[in-house]
Amino acid sequence: MTAENSLRRLDDDDYPAYTMGRAAEMLGTTPAFLRALGEARLITPLRSEGGHRRYSRYQLKIAARARELVDQGTPVEAACRIVILEDQLEEARRINEEHQAGAEPRRTADA
Repeated sequence: MTAENSLRRLDDDDYPAYTMGRAAEMLGTTPAFLRALGEARLITPLRSEGGHRRYSRYQLKIAARARELVDQGTPVEAACRIVILEDQLEEARRINEEHQAGAEPRRTADA
């Protein structure tokens, strides 16, 4: 692997760079909370060759949002469902904007 390839990984939001302990520390939570998010299928960490969980920045962003909801009193399972729906809505909006930007103007019958 070249140095350039290694540096590109630093910019990759999907690269599983964080151990469970580091991820929990960054989020101000416990490894058990991250395991609960995995059990609820909100995030699925990749595994290192030794079987250790590894998290990406994108997964940490999702976990942070779930933690906000849990801190507000939402049960973990409900928080995970809310985050999934928010993520789906964001994706649908992005796709809609792309379609609108690429669409040709409509022609009227008089034109």
